Amino acid sequence: MTRQGLFVAGTDTGAGKTRVTCGLLGALAAGGRRAIGMKPVATGAQGPEDDLLSEDATMIAASSPVHAPMADVNPYCFHLPISPDIAAALAGVEIRPERVVAARDRLAARADIVLVEGTGGWLTPIGPILTMADIAAALRLPVLLVVGLRLGCINHALLTAAAIRARGCRLAAWVGNRIDPDYLLPEANLATLERFLGMPPLAVLAHAPLAAPATELAAAAGRLWS
Repeated sequence: MTRQGLFVAGTDTGAGKTRVTCGLLGALAAGGRRAIGMKPVATGAQGPEDDLLSEDATMIAASSPVHAPMADVNPYCFHLPISPDIAAALAGVEIRPERVVAARDRLAARADIVLVEGTGGWLTPIGPILTMADIAAALRLPVLLVVGLRLGCINHALLTAAAIRARGCRLAAWVGNRIDPDYLLPEANLATLERFLGMPPLAVLAHAPLAAPATELAAAAGRLWS
């Protein structure tokens, strides 16, 4: 796996991207690696308009063993918990992938590994014609797909994987995150996902929404960055 980092995508909002990103950062920190996380676009932030803070970005920054200005960790931050394209339009802001790339490059100068967490799903709009896929493509990072394990996730995962590959990005690995504790026949569904995605899961996380699973992801981090 490239030392440069990963783009962490999800099958949908709430799939567990932040949980996986923070868990990997914790695992890398425990292994003595210089890693840092990034949330390029965040909505639903709190605080005054001139000092908005995203909960996800704050968690990522706190989990990163290397610290950096929040303006680089989270270049675009909006108050309303809505789609980024609408939030940006209401704020009179244009979300530009090149600004995200510049912030990532500054973070990469501080660390060996940069984990970039997307917003929503792969094709979440960020402007009139751009989506999160445009940011991922501009960053030129391999993609880690977080599959929120619940009814319907197989279709969501396969559609997302197809869109990632169609965009010319590399699907490097996937993680299953059990967001529904009552999800029926999880092992059978995981076998279906493995068959259709063409690779076994890097890890399968138990239902524990408030936990950043650094221990569970330690082996995964080791396989990604040996």
